[in-house]
Amino acid sequence: MELIDLTRTLDPADRELLPEQLRPLASVVAPAVAYAHPTGEGREQFAAAMHCSVEDLPDGEGWGAELLTDFNSHLGTHVDAPLHYGSTCEGRPARTITDIALDELWCEALVLDLRGRCEPDAPITVEALESALADNGAPVPAGGAVLLRTGQERYGLSDPEFFRYPGMSRESTLFLADLGAKVLGTDAAGWDLSFSVMARKFRDSGDNSVLWDGHRAGREREVFIVQQLTNLAALPPSGFRVAFFPIKIARASAAPARVVAFV
Repeated sequence: MELIDLTRTLDPADRELLPEQLRPLASVVAPAVAYAHPTGEGREQFAAAMHCSVEDLPDGEGWGAELLTDFNSHLGTHVDAPLHYGSTCEGRPARTITDIALDELWCEALVLDLRGRCEPDAPITVEALESALADNGAPVPAGGAVLLRTGQERYGLSDPEFFRYPGMSRESTLFLADLGAKVLGTDAAGWDLSFSVMARKFRDSGDNSVLWDGHRAGREREVFIVQQLTNLAALPPSGFRVAFFPIKIARASAAPARVVAFV
């Protein structure tokens, strides 16, 4: 069995790659990290904790430690709980990230290759999903995961195209949920169209149904949305399982996760 990591590395240096206008959203890309090295700040901290001097420390070294700040629950590769979409889901109080059982996030999965079937800043259509499903040839596993490969792995944070991704609509989200998918993942930065595109569509039409309709579909059918996946090119089309295990944050609407495929 091969383990394939589908998780983006959280690197504080990535914050500097964001365009200036997106710097306020840096906390969903990477945390701010203060590093304490065993030969630097770490030995000062350890000596203070032990009420001794750095000269008293074995080999003159302390500990390695990191202080993470500006840490958003929707940081990097993360799992959205239903609470993220609204206060209710399927007519009941929406579940939080700690309400979700681990066995709901350890499931069979398949990859839908949407390259050539979707465009930047445009909705992913039901027809595109149907075409990709036909090419895949495997049924959507009941209670399983559908991972969308849009081609966004081509771009890094310094590329403007990273922020011009195709997004899912209410119709396309419900289409996958109605086929039995419980976990819906994407290699794009977001599940819906980007905020700027949604805002423009609302401004032009006055129709508020265009605002976050892909996520809000999760109020009608409970699904767990996973964003910022990576390395989908390393996966077979089907016949594997994935663990989407989030950090256990009480009462949270989401949490960063280590997502690993078992092939």
